[in-house]
Amino acid sequence: MNIKLNSRDPVYIQVIRYFKEQIATGILEPGQEIASRRELANKLKINPNTAQRAYKEMEEQGLIFTEGNLPSRITKDEVIIKHVREELILEAVNTFIASIQSINVPLEEAVELIKKNYHKNPNEQEGNQ
Repeated sequence: MNIKLNSRDPVYIQVIRYFKEQIATGILEPGQEIASRRELANKLKINPNTAQRAYKEMEEQGLIFTEGNLPSRITKDEVIIKHVREELILEAVNTFIASIQSINVPLEEAVELIKKNYHKNPNEQEGNQ
């Protein structure tokens, strides 16, 4: 589990985002068992109440489910998984759009640069050399 926590956002929100990213990319598979709240808190060196809050929120969003005393698992609901993926993509697209609009980049130029750089390693892309 490799979460890089920042000091800007609430930790429980960062934990939820990490799980969403893992679900959207298929690293966490539908029905897969996940660490207990206590295990997560120990691994991340966070307050157990923070882990509990993240899991509670994820259960409310339908990202995970817990049956009785069994370990929590990733949702098997394909609609939720699709929604999570679309949410993350849309968030990235909106951030990108706001960035290029702030410097008045024409859409055609932005699209051309995306096409040119899409399959490159992030360290090889223009402006990162």
